[in-house]
Amino acid sequence: MEKFKQGFFTGERALYDTHDAIIEDSTFCDGESPLKESSDLKIYHSIFKWKYPLWYCKNVEVENTTLLETARSGIWYTHNITMKNCNISAPKTFRRASGIHIINSNMPNAIETLWNCKDIEIRNVSANGDYFGLNAENVYIDGFNLIGNYAFDGGKNIVIHNAKMDSKDSFWNCENVTVYDSIIVGEYLGWNSKNLTFINCTIDSMQGMCYMQNIKMINCKLLNTNLCFEFCENVEAEINSNIDSVKNPYSGTIKAKKIDEIILDEKYIDPKKVKIETEE
Repeated sequence: MEKFKQGFFTGERALYDTHDAIIEDSTFCDGESPLKESSDLKIYHSIFKWKYPLWYCKNVEVENTTLLETARSGIWYTHNITMKNCNISAPKTFRRASGIHIINSNMPNAIETLWNCKDIEIRNVSANGDYFGLNAENVYIDGFNLIGNYAFDGGKNIVIHNAKMDSKDSFWNCENVTVYDSIIVGEYLGWNSKNLTFINCTIDSMQGMCYMQNIKMINCKLLNTNLCFEFCENVEAEINSNIDSVKNPYSGTIKAKKIDEIILDEKYIDPKKVKIETEE
C-alpha cells in the first residue's frame, strides 16, 4: 500500500487515480479534484483547502480531517465513504453518493448537503444549513443537531433517534419516516408526506402536519401548534399536551389533554370520520 506522509499537494488532480493508499498529516492546497477517480483510500489528520477533493471515488476512510469552506462540493458521485471525527466546513458536500457514514463530526456550513444520496448513516453529528438531505433515501440517524430549514425534503425511508432540529418546513414530500425521542422546532412540519411516525417527540410547529397521509404520533407533545392535521388522512395522534387548534382532518383519531379550538367544517370534510378525545 502506497503511503503519503506530511505531503503538500497543489495543482489540479494532484493525486488523480490513486489506489490502495494511506494519506496522513497532509495538506491539499490549491487545485481542483486532487483525488478524483481514486479508490481504497485511508486519509488521516489531513486538510483539504480547495474544491472537489473526492469525486468519483470508492471505498474511502477519512478520520480527524478538515474540509475548509473552500473545499466546497467536496464529495460527489462517491460510494462507500466513512468520515469520523471530521470538521466538514464546506457547503454542498455529498451529492449523488451512497454508502455514506458520518460519525462524531461537525458540519457548520451544511447548506445543500447530502442531496440525492442513499444508504446513509449519521451518528453524533451537528449541522447548520438549509436544504439538508434533499431526496435522501435509506437514512439512519442517532444523535443529530440541526439548525437549518427545509430538511429532508423528498426523503424516503428515514429513521431518526435523539435529534434536535430547528428546521422550518422539514420532512416535506417524504415517505416512510420514523422519528424517536427528538425535539423539532419549525413551522409547517411534514406537509404533503405519507407514512410519518413520531414517538416520544416534542414538536413546536405552527400549522404543522397538514396534507398528510398516515401520520402517527405516540406520546408526543405539540407546543405552539395551531390549525394542525388539516386535510390529513388516517391520523393516529396520542398527544400528551394541549393543542392550540385542530382543523379539518379527513379521518382518524386525535387524543390530547385539551384542544383550545376544534374546526370541523362539513363543507370540506365528513366530521363522522374524525374522532377527537380530550381529558375534558
